[in-house]
Amino acid sequence: MESTCKSSPASQPSTGTFISFPTLVYKKGSFSQNMHFIFSDTVVLLFDFWSVHSPAGMALSVLVLLLLAVLYEGIKVGKAKLLHQVLVNLPTSISQQTIAETDGDSAGSDSSPVGRTHHRWYLCHFGQSVIHVIQVVIGYFIMLAVMSYNTWIFLGVVLGSAVGYYLAYPLLSTA
Repeated sequence: MESTCKSSPASQPSTGTFISFPTLVYKKGSFSQNMHFIFSDTVVLLFDFWSVHSPAGMALSVLVLLLLAVLYEGIKVGKAKLLHQVLVNLPTSISQQTIAETDGDSAGSDSSPVGRTHHRWYLCHFGQSVIHVIQVVIGYFIMLAVMSYNTWIFLGVVLGSAVGYYLAYPLLSTA
């Protein structure tokens, strides 16, 4: 696909095809990206290989993004539940446990309960950090898909978010 990209100032007449915000125009082909929502069954999502050209492809893409939005909501709830479990399972105050241990003439080695508690806390914190990065990546993928300004994609993400919230948030109240 050959395209020419010229920016044309107002004082200069433009020749050929140019890129002008907010619409992308290519010399060969009819793809253009508008900055308003449209109903269409053709769209390129996130990557060049995710190019949709049929109603069936659009339905499958909407389903994939709906499931990604449900997963995003599930990860949010999972992070909150994991944090709650970590806080419940850790001692009330690690510093109080350290004082009690030094009063008992402990050597404070890595095999001590305090050392194991700190190690467990760091592992949980690392796990939560990895889960957070996954959540951020999925969130940006969803955001970029919505920025295709395809109404079907937008509705799929909104519906997925609603379904994910409906399914996941009752899990927070269970112990």
